[in-house]
Amino acid sequence: MTLNRNILIIDDDPKDRMMLSRWLEQWGFVPIPLPGSADVVEKIKAIPCLFMIASYETEGLNPMALVEAAITGDNATQVLFVSRSASVDAAVKLMKAGAFDFLSKPVDETQLQLLVQQVFTEKDSPKSVTAQSTTTRIVTQNAVMQQLLDLAKQVADSRASVLIQGDSGTGKELIARYIHEHSARRQGPFVAINCGALPETLLESELFGHEKGAFTGAVSKKPGKFELADGGTILLDEITEMPLHLQAKLLRVLQEREVDRLGGGRPVPVDIRVIATTNRDMKQTIEEQKFREDLFYRLNVIPIKLPLLKDRAEDIPLLAQHFIEKYNSLDGRSVKKMSSSAAQKLMTQPFNGNVRELENIIERAVLLCDGTKIHEKDLFLSETLVGNAPSAENQTFEINGNFEPTPLKEVEKKLIFQTLGQTNGNRTHAAKMLGISVRTLRNKLNEYKETVESLASGT
Repeated sequence: MTLNRNILIIDDDPKDRMMLSRWLEQWGFVPIPLPGSADVVEKIKAIPCLFMIASYETEGLNPMALVEAAITGDNATQVLFVSRSASVDAAVKLMKAGAFDFLSKPVDETQLQLLVQQVFTEKDSPKSVTAQSTTTRIVTQNAVMQQLLDLAKQVADSRASVLIQGDSGTGKELIARYIHEHSARRQGPFVAINCGALPETLLESELFGHEKGAFTGAVSKKPGKFELADGGTILLDEITEMPLHLQAKLLRVLQEREVDRLGGGRPVPVDIRVIATTNRDMKQTIEEQKFREDLFYRLNVIPIKLPLLKDRAEDIPLLAQHFIEKYNSLDGRSVKKMSSSAAQKLMTQPFNGNVRELENIIERAVLLCDGTKIHEKDLFLSETLVGNAPSAENQTFEINGNFEPTPLKEVEKKLIFQTLGQTNGNRTHAAKMLGISVRTLRNKLNEYKETVESLASGT
């Protein structure tokens, strides 16, 4: 019998719902996001699942009633609460009542993944501890991309390292996950780390782990990402950002299949498959002596170079429809498709940000579309939303020409101010029009206020 991989997400913050949904999809689960409502406890009874993630602060949610409903019956559901403000007493009371665990927001991705896998390990057979079904979907009808996918499947079961090169936004991590999910290692973990997102000292600890007392602040032993990936795949994203001395340690891992923790006395053996990605010219990086040539050859056993989106233009309509369906599900919208003029407009874009840029455009269009069809005006490709200073709640905005596409966060902010202007500052009415809770709206306004105050104070 196939294990039910549905996971409910109960949270009235759309950003948190989207973030958790993305993580769960990447780990091979089926997220079912639900905004907060008074009848949410009744809703969950109709949705079969083994696990749910619930925000303690969700408006209209009774946490104790949720736990009682979840653990009642033959197919009990484990409830993980996440919270920004819950007291220790509240957390203890809920866990005594049957809640699985309690995490603080912002949620740590690795910690959440381990907890989710723990639940499904207990429900599944020991052999499939972290089993991941092949859920990564590559949307394409381009001949080059199809050849690359065939290659990825062909080499998936090998132990050989893979180097994926391509511009930002071309889908390098997606291909890495695709390889993992088509390999015998799909039952093991997929652990990703961005080598350019962490400072050098922290990166070393994150990759290789440390022993207690290895440095100031090392209060306990911590396994690194390589150890966490044992039996599975590790993705080293933006590998060219790794400092040279860490490249030497990585070379040893690839050669000896063991890691040396900071402060450790003996090496730790690991069984891993390494996939690395970069958006830089590797030959130039080597010539500049910023990347070791011997490490390059160790990683480049299976080379994959992803094409730009403009070189696979026949995929643009397919990808656009895929993202429409995705953000309908995540944001509770009912957009059906794009108009022919909007589709034609998309086909003329340079897409310097590749698939990621296209996804951002469609996400924004789904949010701003006022019907079931996306029109050219909803894309905001040649217009932007321009507002006044964010200190007044009753702002309005106007359409202005000659601009670069606006970040979604700015569009969201100006849309909130416009709606408040239409309701003469009435937050309850504005929240209802925007499809969010009053609490979420209040948090957004406080966030904007804090930003303005910090800028004014020069901090």
